[in-house]
Amino acid sequence: DMWLNTLFGFSPFGTLKHGKADYATLEPAAKHKKIAYPKPDGVLTFDRLSSVFLSNTNHEENEPVHLLVADMDLQRRSEHDVYAGPSTRYCPASVYEWVDKDGNPAADPEAKDVRFVINAQNCVHCKTCDIKDPNRNITWVPPQGGEGPVYQNM
Repeated sequence: DMWLNTLFGFSPFGTLKHGKADYATLEPAAKHKKIAYPKPDGVLTFDRLSSVFLSNTNHEENEPVHLLVADMDLQRRSEHDVYAGPSTRYCPASVYEWVDKDGNPAADPEAKDVRFVINAQNCVHCKTCDIKDPNRNITWVPPQGGEGPVYQNM
């Protein structure tokens, strides 16, 4: 399909069409029941941070954050309060988390006294946050110095 589109400008198979932008398809959490995800078993499934380690991601310790949140209050009011923090689930590298006042991961997804934390050093540059954030409030920009994942054997 890709080759036909490139060579001839069309494909008899058509192209994938999606009626809405990805961020516009997210529905409020109240419309759905909570999903109970099983814990990684270390054999078939693995935790996200182990997978980030395998990506060989490298960011300088004090470099400017390359994941920009335009309005932190909107992030809390909408992304957390309405959508139950989808960034903690759609990000494959655990870059985003909601923490309580002591800095611990918020145990209650409906807790109001939480803050949004960005662990930019984990970012594998997939840009999912730029695509999926329901308010278009997170912008991914290239990090300084070209740091990021170093995928071996690709």
